[in-house]
Amino acid sequence: MENRAPVRIGMLTPSSNTVVEPLVAAMLTDVPEVTAHVSRLRVTEISLEDDSQSQFEPEPMLAAAELLADARVSVLGWNGTSASWLGFDFDHRLCETMTARFGVPSTSAVLAVNELTDELGVRRIALLTPYVDEVQARIVAQYSDAGYDCIAERHVGERVNYAFAEIDDDVIIEQIGELAVLRPDAIIVMCTNMHAAHLVDALEHDLDVPIIDSLAAYLWKALRLAEVDTARITGWGRIFRCKGNGA
Repeated sequence: MENRAPVRIGMLTPSSNTVVEPLVAAMLTDVPEVTAHVSRLRVTEISLEDDSQSQFEPEPMLAAAELLADARVSVLGWNGTSASWLGFDFDHRLCETMTARFGVPSTSAVLAVNELTDELGVRRIALLTPYVDEVQARIVAQYSDAGYDCIAERHVGERVNYAFAEIDDDVIIEQIGELAVLRPDAIIVMCTNMHAAHLVDALEHDLDVPIIDSLAAYLWKALRLAEVDTARITGWGRIFRCKGNGA
């Protein structure tokens, strides 16, 4: 393979997230010219209470992005899923601001998930998250308003962000299996601190249903923006064979 300049993927992530860094590093094994770099902002709890919602104000995100930009990353973005309940426009505005301010393309996990649903022709979705009832209801409502039919959902009912990463593989496998029985166009795993991406390839093979994991979706889009062939990443699900829109 020809040598090429290093590609640095920049990721903003919640302070209590323990999944993003190790799983992204594992996914990048087959693309050695690519490295991932993280800047954190304080996020410890997910609910609809004011203290939780204020964690996602633009100012701390942009302050974290400014530090990350010092590393001269090729791509910037929010590897978190708050826009799934705050509103998709939140991430559109954030990414537009980051691109204008720091001069690099920007994306988010939620925007990447939505792009993948478009490319795969997905309209009937099943949704898996670790969140509490009211957050899950907000996510389902937002996707319904956007024209999706959420035919089924499962959620763990946890509000502590750190605890999302401690959900057992067996729980995730069981819940994805239950969703797959209803034959959605795709199952969306919406949480970048839920340890699911490493399960996707085998589950897709066994269940014959596309699975869009939000953490994997972020990396997919970031690599597309950096003009890296995502098909080089194997063993992490079919989304990495997608070409994307304009990338």
